[in-house]
Amino acid sequence: MTENQQVRGSYWLETAPAGRHDPLTEDIEADVAVIGAGIAGLCTARELARSGRSVALLEAGRLVGGVTGHTTAKVTALHSLIYGKLRRTRGSEGARLYARSQSEAIEHTAAVIEELGIECEWERRSAFTYVRDPARADEVRAEAEAAREAGLPASFVTGTELPFPVAGAVEVTGQAQFHPRKYLLALAEDLLAHGGTIHEHTVVTGLEEGSPCRLSTADGVTVTARDVVVATHYPVFDRALLFTRLSPRRELVVAGPIPAGQDPGGMYITPEENTRSVRTAPLADDPGRRLLVVTGEHFTPGTADTRAGFDRLSAWARTHFPGVELTHAWATQDNDPTDTVPLVGPLHPGARHVYVATGFAGWGMSGGMMAGLLLTTQITGGECAWSALYDPRRVLPALREAPDFLKHQAQVAKHFVGDRLHPSPPVEALPPGEGAVVRAEDGRLAVYRDDDGTLQAVSARCTHMGCLVAFNAAERAWECPCHGSRFGTDGTVLQGPATRPLERRKI
Repeated sequence: MTENQQVRGSYWLETAPAGRHDPLTEDIEADVAVIGAGIAGLCTARELARSGRSVALLEAGRLVGGVTGHTTAKVTALHSLIYGKLRRTRGSEGARLYARSQSEAIEHTAAVIEELGIECEWERRSAFTYVRDPARADEVRAEAEAAREAGLPASFVTGTELPFPVAGAVEVTGQAQFHPRKYLLALAEDLLAHGGTIHEHTVVTGLEEGSPCRLSTADGVTVTARDVVVATHYPVFDRALLFTRLSPRRELVVAGPIPAGQDPGGMYITPEENTRSVRTAPLADDPGRRLLVVTGEHFTPGTADTRAGFDRLSAWARTHFPGVELTHAWATQDNDPTDTVPLVGPLHPGARHVYVATGFAGWGMSGGMMAGLLLTTQITGGECAWSALYDPRRVLPALREAPDFLKHQAQVAKHFVGDRLHPSPPVEALPPGEGAVVRAEDGRLAVYRDDDGTLQAVSARCTHMGCLVAFNAAERAWECPCHGSRFGTDGTVLQGPATRPLERRKI
C-alpha cells in the first residue's frame, strides 16, 4: 500500500472464484429459509439440509462475498482476552461452556473437511494473545489461567516466533486456520447435493411471523417457511431491538508474500497498538513463500481516515517483516455485543420460528460454525448445553451490561445529533475521488465526484434508522457510524442492516 492507494479486493475472493446462483423470481416454500450466505448462514443451511429439512438460502449479494469473504480466517477458541471477562460476568461455568462450544465447533469443522475431502488449506496452529507492555503481562497471565480453567490447552509464555520480543502471551495449542471461501464453497455444493437451494441477489425486506412464516423480497417474491434464520451479520429486522446491543467495528487488512523462513509459526493478536493481528497462509504456486496477513486499525464505520489507517498498518508490516511486498489490502467489519457473548437463538421473546445469529465480535469463524450447530439443534428439537449462554433473549444483571450498553447508545446519539451540526464544505472544492456531506434545501446530501469530475448526489440519511452517513475515501463508500450500514457512491446497499438504497438526488 502507498499513500492514497485505493483498496484492492480480498485475497480469499480473488483466489476462490465461485459459480453463480440465480435470484429468486417466483414464490417458493421450504422447511427453513436462511437469510445470509456467510459462514453462519451456510453452516446452518448445510447442517439443516443434512438433517432432512428442505432449505432455501437467500443472499442479497454473492455467496460468501460479504464479511466472511473479508475475514482473516483464524479458527480458534482463544478470542483475545475474553475468558477473564467471562469468568467475572458468567462465572466459571459460563466460561467453560463458551470454550467447549467453540472448541467442539472447530473439531466438527475438521471432521467435515475430512469427510468431504475439502482442499481449503486447513492448518493446525497455536493461537496467541500477546502484549509487549510489561505493565500488562499480569493481565495476560490471568487470561491464560482463566482459559485453562475453562478447559482450553492454554499456558502463559514469554517467548514466541514473532520478530520482536513480547512481555507475555497466552498460547492455546491445537487451533486452526484455513481458506474460508474454499471451505464454504464446498459446503454450498454439499447443501445443493442434499436438496437445498441457493438464491443470490435476493434482498429480503419483510418478515411475517407465524405458522408458517412468510418472507417478502425487494422483487415482490414470497418465501413461505416453517422456520426462518436471520444470519445477515447485522440483523436486517429490528423488532428485537438488537441494534441497541450491537456496536459495529471496522478493521483494515494488508497482505503480501514473505519467505517461508519469516513465518512466525502461529496466529497472533494483541489489544495494543489499536489491535494487531498476524497470521500466514500457504501460497499454492510458491511453496517457498507464505502470505503474510496483518489486521488492525479498528474504528467505527464512517469515523476514521482509512487511507491513513492503511498507511500505518502497512508501515507496521514492513517494519516487522522487512522486504514484504504488500499485494493485497481490504477491510472487514464486525459487530461487538455489549455483553461480550454472541447472540444466537430465538430472535425475540415471542419468537417461535425465527432465529438469529449475530454479534461474533471479530471471531466469526468459530462463532459461525458454532451457530450452525446450535441453531440446527434448536430447530430440529434437540437440546444443547450452551443454548442459554448465547440466547438473544437473555437478561443479565444491569451492572454487567450497562457500561458498554450506555457507551454504545451515547455514541449513536452523538452521531445522530452531532453529525447534523457539522459545517458544510463547498461542493466546488471537492476533488475527484472524494465525497462529502453537504447542506441542501431538502436536507443533507452525500455528494461524490467521479474520477472524470462528474458529481453524484444521494440522500445522506441512512435508510436503516436515519443517521447521517460519512465518506470512506479508501474504499470509496458511504458508511453509517450508528449501525454500520454501507453504501456505494451511487447509493446502492453494500452492507446491512439497511436493505434500501440511499435516495438519488439532483445537485
